[in-house]
Amino acid sequence: MTAEQPATPTSHRMPPVHTDPRDVPLEAALTALADPVRQTLVRELASAGDWERPCGSFDVPVGKATLSRHFSVLRDAGLLEQRDAGPKRLNRLRRPEFDERFPGLLDLVLRDEGGTR
Repeated sequence: MTAEQPATPTSHRMPPVHTDPRDVPLEAALTALADPVRQTLVRELASAGDWERPCGSFDVPVGKATLSRHFSVLRDAGLLEQRDAGPKRLNRLRRPEFDERFPGLLDLVLRDEGGTR
């Protein structure tokens, strides 16, 4: 470590970029919520407290790179906020903000757990 490079706990990766739900088009929100893996992530986050769930704690049938892509899609759709805590990346469902932008949409997804596909 040099004086020019301050120590950061997660300097090996870039911090996540978040999209404000107010800037999300309806098509992007619908696309993000259409995928079964992302639906599982959203449902599990909806039943957890803010910042309780690290990325590696979700039981979904995809590899690490694919899971990372799913989290990125959810961030881009304004559904997810992430922050780094040491080696873990913690997640928060942005339900109040998303509900303000798309009233009732998240309720439909959360209610349709076993629904039609």
